[in-house]
Amino acid sequence: MPTDLTPVAAASARWLLTAYPPPPGAFSRATAEAQALQAATVAAALRYPAALDVELLHLLGPGGSHHLDQLSGTSDSADRADAGQADWRTWVDDTVVSWAACLLADPALAARAHQAVAATDHSGIAGDPRRLTLPAQRDTEAAPLLRHPDLLEPVATLHRPRLLALLTPEASPLP
Repeated sequence: MPTDLTPVAAASARWLLTAYPPPPGAFSRATAEAQALQAATVAAALRYPAALDVELLHLLGPGGSHHLDQLSGTSDSADRADAGQADWRTWVDDTVVSWAACLLADPALAARAHQAVAATDHSGIAGDPRRLTLPAQRDTEAAPLLRHPDLLEPVATLHRPRLLALLTPEASPLP
């Protein structure tokens, strides 16, 4: 069975970039994509901490983007027109997106989350945390919507309590 978080992290990052697009330009797009992917990767590692969790994810699927699309008013009609289908949306996990939104909006929380990934089977998966924990000015300029706490709030609030409980020192072991 697969133990790779790439499909859910990539689809969740793509959903974030669709809902909170970067300013025009290749540099902004690439920088925003790197931030969204790193946040989604950390969130996915926390959501599916063990190899068995990832195997179950691949067997059962994450649920798709329908709920998030309704919440944000994001439509997949443009994706269907451009690509014929939006199959990637089936790999979106609303908990991963919500947690990634929390991490993008709060660098201190992102630092705690990055440290917590070390306790999972995915230690080292997220790479250098500075893009999330100490974003440079170019990072925030390339993703002003993606990093804006007020804009992210409707999505971040969906599953924030569970993330905060997971990241508190007295919390029980990872789910």
